[in-house]
Amino acid sequence: MSDLRIYGIARTRAFRALWVAKELGIDYEHFPVEIGDAGARTPEFLAINPNGRLPVIVDGDFVLFESLAITMYLAKKHSVGKLYPATLEREARTWQWSLWAVTEVDRGVNIWSLHAVRLPEAERDKARREEALKVLVAPFKVLDAAVSKQPYLLGNDFTVADLNVAAVISRAIEMDLSASPNIKVWLTRCLERPAAREALALKSKADSETPAEITRRIARTNRL
Repeated sequence: MSDLRIYGIARTRAFRALWVAKELGIDYEHFPVEIGDAGARTPEFLAINPNGRLPVIVDGDFVLFESLAITMYLAKKHSVGKLYPATLEREARTWQWSLWAVTEVDRGVNIWSLHAVRLPEAERDKARREEALKVLVAPFKVLDAAVSKQPYLLGNDFTVADLNVAAVISRAIEMDLSASPNIKVWLTRCLERPAAREALALKSKADSETPAEITRRIARTNRL
């Protein structure tokens, strides 16, 4: 039995934790907990994460929630100087891009994905989808410029900064990114990594098995 346990079905932000674990090549045990009353809101799960959100990890006796805190914790624990930056400045840049992703693009990509792909076709809102694309124009220009002259966010090497941002916008790979060609190249490069492919396979399987009512609940609960 592994010391590291990852809780959360791969369709959720647990995808981020699963990707970093695979990238690091560390052993873990995966518990594909679902959202809602039958999963993340059960008394047993709330004893681990009182927020009732996914993901959460238990690493030995250490419990940690929030997906990007998890990715950076695991990267720093297992891969300083490689996946996790070794200098203060590069570490700060990693935090910058990670926080930027969740504040600037996470919600827009999720809204677009729900109303372009994931909700039953008859329930998709074209206006919501188009508004999400408008909201993403400005931040996507920022990201496109950042990866226009170097292969990755911090330079020549893939780091947890790339993993975090690529994981947050992973569903954007299905968008028309012709206005952001550098994002298209960079995101494809990140998502074609072997570890990313393995995590994406788990995510795709979870997506394919998700009942429509769960997807509706995601949209309602998060006002998407």
